[in-house]
Amino acid sequence: MLNPRSRAIRFIELLLLTSAVVLFIVGAILGDTFFLRLATEALIFGGLAMSVDLLLGIVGLLSLGQALYFGFGAYLSAVVLKEISPSFLLAIGIVALASLVLGWVASFIALRSKGVYFALITFGLAQVAAKVVYNTRSLGASDGMMGVPILQIWTPFGSLDAGQPGTFFVITFLTIGGLYALLKYFLTTPMGSLWHAIRSNEDRLPYIGYKSKGPKQVAFVLAAVVASVSGALYPMLRGFVSPELMFFSVSGNAVVTVVLGGVGTLIGPILGSVLLTSFKSIIGTWTVHHHIVIGIIFVVIVVSAPKGLAGLFVRRFSKIRSPEGGE
Repeated sequence: MLNPRSRAIRFIELLLLTSAVVLFIVGAILGDTFFLRLATEALIFGGLAMSVDLLLGIVGLLSLGQALYFGFGAYLSAVVLKEISPSFLLAIGIVALASLVLGWVASFIALRSKGVYFALITFGLAQVAAKVVYNTRSLGASDGMMGVPILQIWTPFGSLDAGQPGTFFVITFLTIGGLYALLKYFLTTPMGSLWHAIRSNEDRLPYIGYKSKGPKQVAFVLAAVVASVSGALYPMLRGFVSPELMFFSVSGNAVVTVVLGGVGTLIGPILGSVLLTSFKSIIGTWTVHHHIVIGIIFVVIVVSAPKGLAGLFVRRFSKIRSPEGGE
C-alpha cells in the first residue's frame, strides 16, 4: 500500500499525463497552436525547475545559478542546429555531454562552500557567464542568436516535422518525462539515499562510512545536465536564444516554481511551472501589471500551503483511509 505522499505524487503524475493527452487531442482537432506552444514552454521551464528541486529539495543545496546551464544548453543547441546539422538527437547528445563536463568543472568551484555562500557562488558563476555571452558578437551579443532551423526528426516510423506545435509538444513531453524518470530512478538507488542523508544531517554522514563530497558532486552534475537538456529544447521551440536565458530572473523564477509546486517532490516543479506559465499568459492579457497579481497569488499559495501544491495533495490523500482502515 502506497503512503499518502506516494499516492499524491502518483495522482499528480496521472493528472499531468491526462492533461497532456487531452491538450494534444483538442489542439489537433481545433488546429490550435497557441496553447500547445504555451504548454511546451511550461514543460521546458519545468525541466529547469526539476534541476533546482534536485539540489534544493533532495540534497539541500540552494542554487541561484541554474540559468547558467539552461542558457548554456540553449546556446549550444542553437549553434549545433545552425552550424553543424539540424538534428534533434545530435543537438541533445552534444548538449548532454558538454553540460556534464561543465557541471563537473563548476562543481569543484561551487561545492567548496556551503549554505548561503554556495548560493552566492552559483549566482556569481551564472552572472559571469551571462556577461560573457552578452558581449560575444559571434553569439549575437545582446541580440542573441536567431534563425534556428526547423527540425525534421527521423524515427523508424517516418520523419517528424518539429515545426508542428503538436509534434514538438509530444517530443518535449517525452524528453522532460525521460529526465523525470531518470531522476526518480536515482532516488531509488543508494546514491539517492545518500542525498537524503546529506539534506537531513551532512555532518553525520562520515559515521556511516561515507563522505558527502562525492554524492553532492553527482547531484550537482546531474542537475546541470537536466537544466541544459531542458534549455536545448528552447531554441527548437522559439527559433532563437538570447542572453536573458542566463539572467538571474530565470534562476529566480525556477526557485519560485519549485516552492509553488512543492519542494523535494520532483513532479511538483513541473506542476508549478504549468500553473505559473498559465498565470503569466492569462493575467498578462488583462493587465500590464501582471507581475503584481502573480506575486499576490504566490504569497497566498505559500501562506496557505507552505509545502506547495504537492503538499496540498499529500494532505488530501492523508485523509483517505486505506481498505484496512489505516492511512
